[in-house]
Amino acid sequence: MNITKLKTRTLAFVAICTLSFTAFAGKKPIDVKKSNIAWVGKKVTGKHNGTISFKSGNVSLKDGNVTGGTFVVDMNTINTTDLSGDYKNKLDGHLKSADFFGVEAYPEAIFVITSVEGNTVKGDLTIKGHTEKSVFTLIKKGNTISGDIEVDRTKFGIKYGSKSFFDNLKDKAIKDIFELSVTIVF
Repeated sequence: MNITKLKTRTLAFVAICTLSFTAFAGKKPIDVKKSNIAWVGKKVTGKHNGTISFKSGNVSLKDGNVTGGTFVVDMNTINTTDLSGDYKNKLDGHLKSADFFGVEAYPEAIFVITSVEGNTVKGDLTIKGHTEKSVFTLIKKGNTISGDIEVDRTKFGIKYGSKSFFDNLKDKAIKDIFELSVTIVF
């Protein structure tokens, strides 16, 4: 076998090994167009739901398992989906205001995975400049990970309409916990 054929085969072998390894290890950027977050906020008299979009992110993998990741959420994309017209615009605006997420001052929320044990993910969630620990169960199928997270908004300084801080709200009270259903495609 001549040297040229040996070099070609060696390079092909290295390329195949590299591609195989990167399929199971390393950082993978998320597909922000296919990834999504659905939210539900509840109040005494009902609930509202909507979506919010990722700005960027990556998933760290080892042997095909999630080992870490960083995800940036574009808070300007808060979108109420159960209302339309003026009611929708009013709620979207209020959620973006300083009463809630203050997106002018805090345009991004960030989640950083700090550890993964089995299907349990632990991480740091930053909203409005406040960082809190968060834990949820991760489901991985192919190149998609998903999970449901409950967030106590008052831990991030979002107290508007909270019975924990204000008396006599009656049917105007808004629950402290909001729910997120997250799907990330990479």
